[in-house]
Amino acid sequence: MDDDDSGPAPRPQPQPAPRLQPPREWDAGSYQVVSTPHQGWGAEILDRLPLRGDETVLDLGCGTGRVTAQLLERLPRGRVVGIDGSAAMVAEAQRLLGSDRATFRQADLVAFTVDEPADAALSSATFHWIADHDALFPRIRAALKPGAPFVAQCGGRGNIATVVAAVLAVSAREPFAAALGDWPGPWNFAGPEETRRRLERAGFAVERVWLQDSPKRPQRLREFLRTVSLGSHLECLPQELRDPFLDAVVVQLGPDPVHDYVRLNIVARAG
Repeated sequence: MDDDDSGPAPRPQPQPAPRLQPPREWDAGSYQVVSTPHQGWGAEILDRLPLRGDETVLDLGCGTGRVTAQLLERLPRGRVVGIDGSAAMVAEAQRLLGSDRATFRQADLVAFTVDEPADAALSSATFHWIADHDALFPRIRAALKPGAPFVAQCGGRGNIATVVAAVLAVSAREPFAAALGDWPGPWNFAGPEETRRRLERAGFAVERVWLQDSPKRPQRLREFLRTVSLGSHLECLPQELRDPFLDAVVVQLGPDPVHDYVRLNIVARAG
């Protein structure tokens, strides 16, 4: 039978609109304790950033300054400007590291500006929280001098698939479904192909973009989920449902779960 004889094509069903959220507030004290995996990833991307030691470098999504501290060790004559969307993170980074060589600002990464273009930029474990990468990369390019190196790492396609599946299963149940429903979550786990295209459109010369498996077993799992993975979900729930939701996700994950992290890595230069 020809396809034309099979009747009219089914009408596409409307898809739920993405829930675009501004940068959320974080528990900076808890993050400083539980973010050990992020510190390791930060060290990896620092190894990919060529520096003389006297540059001004942007730390995009600086958090509490764990990676900033490592970066300062490589900049004995330089300085770091840390930018993060969370006021609590910025305050903690300023308390721990603030000086004439390290300054910190609260700003949305799709809207930030700098007084003068920087010599380099890096970002660790941040971009997967940003819905609009088409807006993100041009903003970063505008903040850099021509030829400036840019290295980054974030969650990529397939990241924490077991956690996502557990969260979706619990979110579909009452009493959580009324607030969370079929929301896929706040994450934007992009692949290398579309990321390369976005970077090139933004004016970057891309050296390499790739995915890398990096499984971790977070310590203090419940606190890690509350502080890192599920913060946006908890903000959507009334206060009395937050602990029950968190407990249900922990049970859904099962005993001693491994987070199947997949990292999206970027090495590029401003064109």
